[in-house]
Amino acid sequence: MEYRHEIKHLITHADAVSIRSNLRAVASIDPHAQKDGAYRIRSLYFDDLRNTALWEKLDGVNERRKFRIRYYNADLSYIMLECKMKRDNVGCKLQERLTENELRRIMAGDLAWMVTSSRPLLTVLYMEMKTKGLRPKCVVEYMRIPFVYGPGNVRVTIDWNIRTGPPGQFMDPCGLTLPVEGNPMLLEVKWDDYLPSVIRKATAVKSRSTIAFSKYAACRIYG
Repeated sequence: MEYRHEIKHLITHADAVSIRSNLRAVASIDPHAQKDGAYRIRSLYFDDLRNTALWEKLDGVNERRKFRIRYYNADLSYIMLECKMKRDNVGCKLQERLTENELRRIMAGDLAWMVTSSRPLLTVLYMEMKTKGLRPKCVVEYMRIPFVYGPGNVRVTIDWNIRTGPPGQFMDPCGLTLPVEGNPMLLEVKWDDYLPSVIRKATAVKSRSTIAFSKYAACRIYG
């Protein structure tokens, strides 16, 4: 597993306009974005009976992980199971494709098939659901503008309109969601071994320090 560096800033709308303009001059829009340069992400986050993923994030535990399932732009033909892991100040992500039918089975609590799927990440999720009571906890939805830059394998994203909803409505792209407190806008910068100075300058946010903001934690305010 290759861990990547990551920094986050809470930014204003004015910051976003400036950063987006800077990045357009030096980086490329992610080819998966739609014509307006953005896409919609809808994720389902899992946690156990003790809300371990939530509390480890809030307590700043050095090494932690969490599971989520997500799809994009209301399109259930492309669904990803992900396990996001953090250690020190770097992170990595394991991924596995799911079919719509497989997602429906997981949502319905039909889990036995996961053991024989020959997909390691599904097997790990099954074990945690059976032994730790891991279950869907909440929907996290937001809009994202993504930029990529080849040197350093850099990815810069601007996320806004972060909303949350009940897990049972995850597969309904029009399901109920509510805005998180403060209507935050988030800048994230991720890279491998080094962050090129051109990207560092393009994403500079004056008088704003890096933060450990978690969309999942922000969305758990309702339950």
